[in-house]
Amino acid sequence: MNVNALRPQRFKLYIETYGCQMNVNDSEVVVAILAREGFSVTQDMQQADLILINTCSVRENAEQRIRGRLDVFRIEKKQRPGLLVGVIGCMAERLKEQLLEEEKAVDLVAGPDAYRDLPQLVRNAGTGQKAVNVLLSREETYADISPVRMDKNGVSSFVSIMRGCNNRCAYCIVPYTRGVERSRSHETILQEVTALVEAGYKEVTLLGQNVDSYRRDSADETISFARLLEDVAAVSPALRVRFATSHPKDMTDEVLHVMATCHNICKSIHLPAQSGSTRILELMRRRYTREWYLSRIEAIRRILPSCAISTDLIAGFCTETEDDHRESLSLMQQALFDYAFMFKYSVRPNTPAARKMKDDVPEEVKSRRLQEIIDLQGLLSAQSKQRFIGHTVEVLAENISKKSPDQLSGRSSQNMVVVFPKKHYAPGDYVQVHIIECTPATLLGEAL
Repeated sequence: MNVNALRPQRFKLYIETYGCQMNVNDSEVVVAILAREGFSVTQDMQQADLILINTCSVRENAEQRIRGRLDVFRIEKKQRPGLLVGVIGCMAERLKEQLLEEEKAVDLVAGPDAYRDLPQLVRNAGTGQKAVNVLLSREETYADISPVRMDKNGVSSFVSIMRGCNNRCAYCIVPYTRGVERSRSHETILQEVTALVEAGYKEVTLLGQNVDSYRRDSADETISFARLLEDVAAVSPALRVRFATSHPKDMTDEVLHVMATCHNICKSIHLPAQSGSTRILELMRRRYTREWYLSRIEAIRRILPSCAISTDLIAGFCTETEDDHRESLSLMQQALFDYAFMFKYSVRPNTPAARKMKDDVPEEVKSRRLQEIIDLQGLLSAQSKQRFIGHTVEVLAENISKKSPDQLSGRSSQNMVVVFPKKHYAPGDYVQVHIIECTPATLLGEAL
């Protein structure tokens, strides 16, 4: 690849994305930056001039999957010596030059705040130089870059409202790979959402490591997350608005009242608990107690009776006892989560837990406790879905069902997946669906 003259011809970029929705949005920003330099996206790795893998370091198994993919790219490079391979994102920031030294397939490394520098990094890598930039920024939000939407349905998309995190939970590597918290300007968020509506999108999800701490100060006013949420909902009454993720310590009644007032803000909140034990929460540096968390659940149920609540739970954090584990199970039974993301604790390098605590819960105990959490949540999720049987919900159709071309799949306001006969409907339509039955993962119904 002639990297010194990118613009005169079209080069092919193949990009794989791992991890959270923030990484999905970051990949769209990367595509936009490289499109200015003559790159177009290909879905065929063998046609690519440049392969980028956008990485996640939150959990150990994610890093292992990525290393497996690098083995595949190494084979591809042997067959095509001109091919360039880059690692970007959180794993790039964490491992830095180690990737260039140990992973012979890797030509360039870029951290989450270095994507503007990718064109120059590609040029440097093309001449055989080391190409690495993992510097973290206190200002970068990519607010002026219009992401190239890579979603396939053209119905729902993500909008990043902030970057980084200041919470520094003991187990979490995000503050060290994504830097300090920065809120994007209110105006550019509304501009991006407006552009999506004009392009035909029907749903946006506002993204941040902790959206509730969004704050933008100006000479005239301070814009909170509640205000931003209200303004985004006002862009179009036909636009659905979601957001992720909320931190329990920052989830205010003001946000809940905005959700209750605006019909097009989806009635679904992801509120990670991580543990039901106040002792473990303190060790995790979560800055709330079990009682505080349950008070937020009570507020959601009171102000938004139809709201679905999801959570994250970690099994086997440092020093966790059977009593602590039972506290998590009882929290689940009190909160009645609609669904959950559940994990075994794994040590992430350089986090406070890695530096100061002992990972002393045996793996077999972690596995058993995780399975008990999964089994209980399975029962709670089934009960949640059964409550919808016999009721009618509004569904935003998103895709043709994977199981049948005669059915559509979409989501309700509560983020429940609903499948129903296609008839004359198409992705992008709002459909009133009467729920007849359910599977462990899906609501099944008939369009009215």
